[in-house]
Amino acid sequence: MVNGVLSLIGQTPILELTRIFKYAHFRLYAKLEASNPGGSIKDRAAISIIDRAIETGEITPNSVVIESSSGNMGIGLAQVCSYYGLRFICVIDPKTTAQNTGILKAYGAEVDLVKEPDSVTGEFLQARIDRVKHLLRSNENSFWPNQYANLYNARAHHKTMHEIVAALGERLDYLFCAVSTCGTIRGCAEYLKEHGLKTKLIAVDALGSAIFGAPSAKRKRLIPGHGAAVRPQLFEPDLADDCIYVTDVDCIVGCRRLVRQEAILAGGSSGAVLMAVERTQHLIPNDAVCVMIFPDRGERYLDTIYSDEWVTEHFGKIEQVQESSYTKGAAAREAREHRN
Repeated sequence: MVNGVLSLIGQTPILELTRIFKYAHFRLYAKLEASNPGGSIKDRAAISIIDRAIETGEITPNSVVIESSSGNMGIGLAQVCSYYGLRFICVIDPKTTAQNTGILKAYGAEVDLVKEPDSVTGEFLQARIDRVKHLLRSNENSFWPNQYANLYNARAHHKTMHEIVAALGERLDYLFCAVSTCGTIRGCAEYLKEHGLKTKLIAVDALGSAIFGAPSAKRKRLIPGHGAAVRPQLFEPDLADDCIYVTDVDCIVGCRRLVRQEAILAGGSSGAVLMAVERTQHLIPNDAVCVMIFPDRGERYLDTIYSDEWVTEHFGKIEQVQESSYTKGAAAREAREHRN
């Protein structure tokens, strides 16, 4: 039985949002994964993978855990390893924020920075994975959680889905889920299938990500933890009923709208999920029950998404983008009302 701070992982609150879409013809809820003790949904995967490895003997008291992470999974693993007294090396890249790096170190993790992207793909993810493999060879009794392929990443989210159904009942019409390792969406998809639920599962992927094969050329993404440069092994073609592609600007607009209208300070992929609902709201039937999974908290994005200086430097005046997005959303609502 899990004790101490790790016993607080899961059972996160689910909140109905009533302000974000003033004229909504459906009920909209957010599953607030920031309430996990490590601050994100990745706590679930971290404890699931580590506990399973301890149970099977893959991890012993003298093991060193080595993983690649852009932030949240690393922090989740750092927390679990700290509690169990395990050595943990986290391989990061320059896009990892100073705050996340500081949190990793505070938990006692050893941070290994990959400074150059992979020479073939031009991406940091492959370079981080290559570095993990090198460190595994260099450290005896080492264990790679491999969040991109480990089925216990996905299985952790059977519980996430169970919590949602327990709170709202089996009448769950739409579930919106951001994708990165595909652990969350695969776990939710497996649960829905096993329990015969007819919920439409909507994947929210970054434009230019390799996961769902977005219909666009590869593009630079500045917000970590959403989308991926390499399709994870946990991916399966039929995971989702539909996929909505969003940009970094969408993430920023969605996050700022959430904090302004609902007083929820959420992370980048939460903003992405909100904008996916914005885009598809005219297709959602009247009185449908919809849930968005919000993976993490916004404090980790104060120097990026919530920084006017950072946003202006990379995207121009965000106020104009926000106004444009609001106008498009209002137009969609008015079109639906006119049809009805």
